[in-house]
Amino acid sequence: MRAKKLVVDAMKSIYKNKSRSILTALGIIIGVSAVIVMVGVGKGTSKEIQTSIESLGTNMLIIFPSFSQRGGVSQGAGSRNRLTFEDVEAIRENATHLQAVSSIVSSSAQVIAEGKNWSTRIEGVDAQYLTIRSWDLESGEFFDERAVRTRKKEAVIGKTVKDELFGEDSDPIGQRIRIRNIPFTIIGVLAEKGQDARGSDQDDIIIAPSTTVLYRLKGGRYVNLIQASAKTVEEIDSAKSEITAILRKLHRIDDYAEDDFNIRTQTEITEMASSTSETLTLLLGAIACVSLIVGGIGIMNIMLVSVTERTREIGIRMALGARESDILVQFLSEAIILSISGGVLGILIAVSLIFVINNFTSLPAIVDPVIVILSVVFAGSVGVFFGYYPAKKASKLNPIDALRYE
Repeated sequence: MRAKKLVVDAMKSIYKNKSRSILTALGIIIGVSAVIVMVGVGKGTSKEIQTSIESLGTNMLIIFPSFSQRGGVSQGAGSRNRLTFEDVEAIRENATHLQAVSSIVSSSAQVIAEGKNWSTRIEGVDAQYLTIRSWDLESGEFFDERAVRTRKKEAVIGKTVKDELFGEDSDPIGQRIRIRNIPFTIIGVLAEKGQDARGSDQDDIIIAPSTTVLYRLKGGRYVNLIQASAKTVEEIDSAKSEITAILRKLHRIDDYAEDDFNIRTQTEITEMASSTSETLTLLLGAIACVSLIVGGIGIMNIMLVSVTERTREIGIRMALGARESDILVQFLSEAIILSISGGVLGILIAVSLIFVINNFTSLPAIVDPVIVILSVVFAGSVGVFFGYYPAKKASKLNPIDALRYE
């Protein structure tokens, strides 16, 4: 009953000065909203990046060319490219922890079909590419190893390319397209993948045999990179060691010389992206927490004003038998209720903002229940911390001086 009376009295005191109470709680409201929204956007972005990385394939390893230096200055990634089809074959034949390997030859070109043209990315790959990327076909079929060996002019197109050149409801299987005046026959359409972690459209692509793209479209003898897939997650590190040993031997690299290639695993890519995203989320959350501290200072300031205004009331309560602890708890409860009320309003505003962000912007955001609970607890703690000094000051007033106060 005493607790109930405390809450009722605190609510009455807050209600007497509605405008001032709302303005006082505004700092808490903004702080809680900012924390939930900022962390929600950070976690949503992290989740989207994770999904995008997983869409690249399962248990994947990527072998990049290394970089060269000229005059002590790095010439950038890929400037020391020695990756060839022979490397791919050696890895495929000797690596025991891999289930699939594919060379990647990247290019871009204007594609023409049925009087329409579209600029897109051309990717030359091997027959095992879809296994590595965990990518399905919407229709048709994928080319085989024989097509790669004989440099056949076959192509598998992404959904975006299909829609732009042939229309959404068309069946392009068997149709011809021209890439740099070279005719290719469409044999398949890839299932929709969506955007990757960088926001690029993964469906805006044409895939053809790697040998065809290198020798007929691009020129040269080196592939851009090599992708591989380990049999299991547990075998990724072993597969990385195997590939390193095979390529060092093939490239005749001395024991103490640096590799002329770099290997990145999907686990490493995920960890790097997650680490960056988590750091950003913590930074955003920390910035938002400043609003809560500012709101707490506002509560302390208003409570000190309230103590001054209600000095005579405090004197009367003490004269009627109220103890110091009663006055302390009375003012402390007002500060706590004010903080928690601001926290609840902040949560409602944050949920509304996240709804707007998800439906009207391209930013991903999620409501994290843990952050919501922590925000309310933190808001209450702010009320206790910043409300204690004014409450303590009120409880230490001399009853006689308080009654004389005008």
